[in-house]
Amino acid sequence: MDAETLDRLALRDLIENWVLWRDAGDWERFRTVWHPDGMMMATWTQGTGDEFIAMNKAGWERGVSILHFLGGTTIELNGDRAVCQTKMTISQRAEVHGVSVDVVCTGRFCDFIERRDGRWGYVLRQPIYEKDRMDPVDPAATVALDPEILERFPAGYRHLAYLQTQIGYEVKRDMPGLKGPEVERLYACGERWLEGGMLNWLD
Repeated sequence: MDAETLDRLALRDLIENWVLWRDAGDWERFRTVWHPDGMMMATWTQGTGDEFIAMNKAGWERGVSILHFLGGTTIELNGDRAVCQTKMTISQRAEVHGVSVDVVCTGRFCDFIERRDGRWGYVLRQPIYEKDRMDPVDPAATVALDPEILERFPAGYRHLAYLQTQIGYEVKRDMPGLKGPEVERLYACGERWLEGGMLNWLD
């Protein structure tokens, strides 16, 4: 295989390891997918890879249940930098207003990945939230949501945000969605970074 093909395989491997190791709670191997300054942006927490691990461990102890499923990946590669987008779903189960529910959010992971000292690692993982829904685990149950709370959040993840606020998280309200200025800014940041520019998404 040529070098570019090997790089693409290594990047896809990294993306898949992120999900498998995170969802399995394999924290020591999960730590290896990050560079030390790598940042995770989620609705419910934002921080370095190590901070993300600490928040996940604390969540697991509280019974927080979040899982991921991956689809296809596209990779833009330029030397030691890559911007990758991967179709995904986020699935979270919790109790909302006394009813056990599942929220499924469909979107993409937008990943800024860099090779340093011969090793590919995460510089930034920014999800793009496209659409979501909430369903009672018991199909005979119903849950009545407060429309005022629901409308506080972007359409792409408002049910996920509703659930997360109900279990005590402060949810970030300006995450990128399928359309709009936030996702356009993310794309532009990715183009600049891929060409060697500074990572200014977090500014």
